[in-house]
Amino acid sequence: MEILDFQKQLDRIETAALSQKNVLTFDEASRFIGVSHSDLYKRTSNREIPHYKPRGKMLYFDRLELESYLKQNPIITADELEAQAQTYVATGRKGVKHV
Repeated sequence: MEILDFQKQLDRIETAALSQKNVLTFDEASRFIGVSHSDLYKRTSNREIPHYKPRGKMLYFDRLELESYLKQNPIITADELEAQAQTYVATGRKGVKHV
């Protein structure tokens, strides 16, 4: 049980250290966004995720760009959906231009 507690503590320290860095290595970026190395490599190969290759081989990632990448395609909450529905009912078709 002590080994498990030690590993949890080590994971928390690693997470805190990653949050302080602005530029992440491939391994750090993989852990930061929670994907496997093969998944991250596929995303970089397909140019789906922002990355840098200053020396032609090694990949680096900007932490803030990764955070923005993770925040793509937000899912609205039930309250936001309800508010949109009420606005639609009260004002008519939202976003439709009348000629």
